[in-house]
Amino acid sequence: MKCIGVICGGFSSEFEISLKSAATIVANFPDAFVPVKIIIKKGSYKAEWKGEAYDIDLKMKGFQVGSEWIELDSYLIYTHGNPGENGKLQAIFDMYEIPYVNSGALASELSFDKWFCNQFLQGFGIKVASSQLLLKGDSFNSTDLVNRLGLPLFVKPCDSGSSYGISRVNVEEKLTEAVDVAFKEGDSVVIESFLNGTEVTCGVYRNADGIHALPLAEIVSENEFFDFEAKYLGKSQEIVPARISDEATLKVQEVAKRVYGILRLRSIARIDFMLVDGEPFVIEVNTTPGFTEESLVPRMLKHQEKSLKDFWTEIITYELK
Repeated sequence: MKCIGVICGGFSSEFEISLKSAATIVANFPDAFVPVKIIIKKGSYKAEWKGEAYDIDLKMKGFQVGSEWIELDSYLIYTHGNPGENGKLQAIFDMYEIPYVNSGALASELSFDKWFCNQFLQGFGIKVASSQLLLKGDSFNSTDLVNRLGLPLFVKPCDSGSSYGISRVNVEEKLTEAVDVAFKEGDSVVIESFLNGTEVTCGVYRNADGIHALPLAEIVSENEFFDFEAKYLGKSQEIVPARISDEATLKVQEVAKRVYGILRLRSIARIDFMLVDGEPFVIEVNTTPGFTEESLVPRMLKHQEKSLKDFWTEIITYELK
């Protein structure tokens, strides 16, 4: 049977969430493959095999267990953030011609950067919030930004996969502080105008029959927005299916599938939207969405009455062709 290394952990603040996502995936792995969990952190790459941990060089596609060499046929990258969701591992695997079950290096890096991704999609007519990019060392005029983008504003690290460093700014006097907080998480920051609407998200994947959109989830945060607490600590309602019209649902799903195609994504992705007066605005694209039992995509699949094992069987079988 073919062995697939499920890479999790990573270098971001969502290390533990990645471990939980990987555990759910491994527990629901296709019967035709053997999953090997690989936990990575800075300075440590360990493959788990029969209850023990072994050093692994990812480029070697395997690891030594006594006198036995365990060969890996491919990888499924499931780190949230650096170095998988931003395409770094994919770039290495491409260079060494190692197969993997994920969006490629370019698609991952582009979608990981919130500002670049939205600017790219805007060129294809996809609706996004008005925004301003800041690089470290840039000066800015708070009054000018507020006059142009309005209040409230959202300030986000561009190149961070987590929900850390994001602030909602309701008064101009808080803008500089929010920018400083965002720069602690990344090297670039995007300031976005407020979109007043219903927040929904759509899982998208592909198999032999084409690109498919899952049922929508509606996000109702107890906090001011869908921050880390709301996302992971139960401070939100995540309603599946979303309480919007069939017409609006179909519109969001069609835009989600179009975004998936434009970015040349692979495997599973989750695309977040704000529905404003019936029009979907893309918030961000996630190429490694959370996959714990309580996460949004598994709940979408449950509503569609598709088992997690069948889902990953479809994806892995197709993506490894």
